Amino acid sequence: MIRVVVADDQPVVRAGFATLVRSAPDLTVVGEARTGAEAVALARSERADVVLMDIRMPELDGLGATRLITGDDDLAGVRVLILTTFEIDEYVFAALRSGASGFLGKSAEPEQLLDAIRVVHRGDALLTPAATRSLISRFLARPEPGRLVPPARLAGLTGREREVLALVGSGLSNDEIADHLVVSPHTVKTHVNRTMAKLGAHDRAQLVVVAYETGLIVPPPAR
Repeated sequence: MIRVVVADDQPVVRAGFATLVRSAPDLTVVGEARTGAEAVALARSERADVVLMDIRMPELDGLGATRLITGDDDLAGVRVLILTTFEIDEYVFAALRSGASGFLGKSAEPEQLLDAIRVVHRGDALLTPAATRSLISRFLARPEPGRLVPPARLAGLTGREREVLALVGSGLSNDEIADHLVVSPHTVKTHVNRTMAKLGAHDRAQLVVVAYETGLIVPPPAR
């Protein structure tokens, strides 16, 4: 069973998401949070696998809570799926910067939400149509003071691992990368896992961030 915490400051919305999650045979709700601080505490105390995180909450917002979760070694296995009514570029950018594994609008269909939980739980990145490759190029490639990662960070990667990192950053799935490199999906998965371990990334979304911040992928010219 995938253990889920639902964090939203609106009781009706929170209850609705919790009921939906409970309807899936492979998912269970282990806690409901009204604030970001409660979400962090529940993620820790209930050994959550995935936190459905609203962005706008009192005391500590969802992005701040996400940073606390993804920055805590004791919570390394917890994935955060951001849920918001504000599907705009800046929020996708901020969510990825904060360490979120996915971003989904609250208007998504029920099955989309349930599938999204499964996707981020297995370590894949989830980006809605609002977060296209051009969006990632535009925002993740725009350096922030003190946030640009030096290319030296990639020094420990093999040539093939750098190639796989670039393809992950371009949005390709393991199967698509396998086709591109003419290797098996299992081989790609091994390269991805080793790359994540060497870079200290907890999932594919973080590999996307590293690929752009180190300049391994060069964004297209602005139009």
